[in-house]
Amino acid sequence: MRHPPPIRVRRALIALLTAALAALVPFTATIPARAAAGPSSPSRPAAAAAAGAGYWHTEGRRLLDAQNQPVRMAGVNWFGFETSNYVAHGLWSRDYRSMIDQMRTLGYNTVRLPYSDDIFKGVQPNGITYAGGLNSDLQGLDSLHVMDRIVDYAGSVGLKVVLDRHRPDSSAQSALWYTSAVPETTWIADLKALAARYLGNTAVIGIDLHNEPHDPACWGCGDPNTDWRLAAERAGNAVLSVNPSLLIFVEGVQTVNGQSDWWGGNLAGAATAPVRLDVAGRLVYSAHDYATSVAQQPWFGDPSFPANMPAVWDRNWGYLFKQNIAPVWLGEFGTTLQSTVDQKWLAALVDYLRPTGTYGADSFNWTFWSWNPNSGDTGGILKDDWQTVDTVKDGYLAAIKAPGFTGGGGGGDTNAPSTPAGLTVTGTSASSVSLSWNASTDDTGVTGYDVYRGTAKAGRTTGTSFTDTGLTAGTRYDYTVRAVDAAGNVSPASVPVTATTTGTGGGSSGCRATYKVSSDWGSGFNADVTVVNTGSSTTRSWQVTWEWPGGQTVSGMWNASYSQVGRTVTASNADHNGAIAAGASTGFGFGAAPGGAGTPALSCRAA
Repeated sequence: MRHPPPIRVRRALIALLTAALAALVPFTATIPARAAAGPSSPSRPAAAAAAGAGYWHTEGRRLLDAQNQPVRMAGVNWFGFETSNYVAHGLWSRDYRSMIDQMRTLGYNTVRLPYSDDIFKGVQPNGITYAGGLNSDLQGLDSLHVMDRIVDYAGSVGLKVVLDRHRPDSSAQSALWYTSAVPETTWIADLKALAARYLGNTAVIGIDLHNEPHDPACWGCGDPNTDWRLAAERAGNAVLSVNPSLLIFVEGVQTVNGQSDWWGGNLAGAATAPVRLDVAGRLVYSAHDYATSVAQQPWFGDPSFPANMPAVWDRNWGYLFKQNIAPVWLGEFGTTLQSTVDQKWLAALVDYLRPTGTYGADSFNWTFWSWNPNSGDTGGILKDDWQTVDTVKDGYLAAIKAPGFTGGGGGGDTNAPSTPAGLTVTGTSASSVSLSWNASTDDTGVTGYDVYRGTAKAGRTTGTSFTDTGLTAGTRYDYTVRAVDAAGNVSPASVPVTATTTGTGGGSSGCRATYKVSSDWGSGFNADVTVVNTGSSTTRSWQVTWEWPGGQTVSGMWNASYSQVGRTVTASNADHNGAIAAGASTGFGFGAAPGGAGTPALSCRAA
């Protein structure tokens, strides 16, 4: 999301969208001294197969797919993983698949997914509804596993994904690629982890290394602590060491040689100090550009506006494309469209980005900010109900949209495996449950099975048996199994089975749980539960149970997994918060309906 300088009037629609602020200095850039190169040769005619298959690479200013067909990204930003929701926004009202299907129907072919490094900490997403079966396969998953599902589904319907390291943590944007809490080593390690996670999944075509570097970030100054160009080389080469097929997207900075542009929008320095990667054909430069709803800039007041804008864009990033140096991706641009100036700006920008009849896919690439309506300074393609399309805004973009791509992550497989049958409990102990089931079938082959304890994923196995360990004695657990194929397609859940561990429970330590309603709007409510270790040793796991006084139903839970049978709710620790030191506490939250539930009596057991 946008992170503004102080002159921007921020009209945030929700408290989650906060930003770090920095000053912009007046822009007076000159065109880099470089001989203009002619345009690359016209795009070859498209082959019979749909473009976009496999991993992509670059050739001059063009993007080519695995079959050397020219491709062009024309998509949207869908933010949320970088916020304290730890998940793409809007899933509180819609199923993620319907959201992606709508993007595709509108003619967008790429999704940029911002994230923060917090998602590598096992955090549980919040702000997802499961009512009426929505997002049912996301229940109990941590943030990274939810991202897996979104990526896999997007790829299966022909959308490509660019992962955007937007922030070091969920609190705010940073000027540099590191902070005291998230050093460069963590940034690079997490980038490599993503590259490894999606290795072979060609729905993910690349990674945007860091969002909107700005002052004191420099380009080509040589200081390893502030030179973004050098940092991008270190990080980009680290990513390519794990997956040499990924595209590396490198944004600009704010100021080059005393001349300023938008955060991340100034790529003038790349003319004399280009990014050098170990693998050829993988570099894409990325710029950001905005209108007056984000901030006032000198060029908006120029008497010749908007005729002056192409020269502004040429000086900062357009020259890279026009001189055939590298592909250029306008990773963010947006506006509320409320002012005449903004309307003229967007019309001029669309005209600048529009592919010509001669060059076709040989053109600028882009992802609009944003799909979300809750970006306070731009709004989105969707209106506030998260359903209705802003047809005026979408209409401006119609002339620069592009064809869709091959689905199935490059393989075209969208068929889910059959539902696992015959799930059976084969054994129990005081701390474990053993299960087995019959093998599923699939047109391309089953690669594994996900085993769920309630709504939490207990683990994955390639066989047809599994033992769940670390459980609490004398406790009931519910299990289901889903099959997964090589394309990431997931089967429906098996028929559930119930198992009760042996023994009397309790262990050597106890716990106490307290309950507080955080909001109640009548038709539903949210509540927080605090779990305190009252024993003398660190817990391994804990479980809280209660019975509703009325007909309430839990619709979603974060930082714990749950099951509900009738009025009885059982909440168990997530993987990251089962261990509580003596005297310490942890917590979880949930949403339920209807409201007015009162405060139930909670029981807590720890082991």
